[in-house]
Amino acid sequence: MSANARPLSGRPVMITGAASGIGRSLAQFLSRTGSPVAIADIDEAGLKQTADSLDGPVLTRVLDVRDAADQHAFAGEVRDWIDAPLAAVFNNAGVALASSVLDAVPEDDEWLRQINFEGVVNGTRAFLPLLVEQDQGVVVNTSSVYGLIGVPYESAYCAAKFAVRGFTEALRQELKGTGVSAVTVHPGGIKTNIARNARVRKDPEGKGRTHEQMAAEFDAVTLTTPDKAAEVICRGVERGKARILVGPDAYLIDALARITPTHYLSVIGLVERAIRARGSKGAKP
Repeated sequence: MSANARPLSGRPVMITGAASGIGRSLAQFLSRTGSPVAIADIDEAGLKQTADSLDGPVLTRVLDVRDAADQHAFAGEVRDWIDAPLAAVFNNAGVALASSVLDAVPEDDEWLRQINFEGVVNGTRAFLPLLVEQDQGVVVNTSSVYGLIGVPYESAYCAAKFAVRGFTEALRQELKGTGVSAVTVHPGGIKTNIARNARVRKDPEGKGRTHEQMAAEFDAVTLTTPDKAAEVICRGVERGKARILVGPDAYLIDALARITPTHYLSVIGLVERAIRARGSKGAKP
């Protein structure tokens, strides 16, 4: 095990966005390894479903990550609940939005920014004092492959995820020489409901597609399950990685962003069309 390794098994963790998707799978994966998990989400029903799926100790909290004061209150509750050092803080909650810059609704952009970026900042600031006091633990902040490249009709999402990346990388530098570290996670396409739960007022490409049709197109090119994503993230944290790419598409996008920083979308478009074609051939008549 390397000097930067961060063991998670059997150690307490905190996860936001735990009512579904990657957050739920993180809770289930870590609970199976014996970790007490503190889970939070604004979706009370989904949070209960996650809690009911866990065998080990669990602390649940209905939480809006935009509320900095409530995040600090939750950090106090977690501090009182755990009986061992907190191993990791997973700031994972996130939402999606599709719109052109020209037609953007400022209120929608602000809604996304407050959850996807400010929620991460709030969670980091709430739990960081505990980790620093312990002089151990890791802050794990979920960015995206859209924090590596710019994508049309995703300006608000890209801006927030680039911000998470910059914030976390700066934090990582500040924590050098301490027992605390910061990790940025860049998932590719994950088979969750984020596209179906996104705010979409109209087809931003002007093709007349419904929200459901757009979500189905997104689903057609997703390559990684939430369970696999959770495993990759936890293994990456345990190995001491500073940046974790999730899914084969994430590795491709990361490479293209470096090799051809102004033309990556052309190559990605070719790959997506190939994936869709392969999926249509494999579909039952």
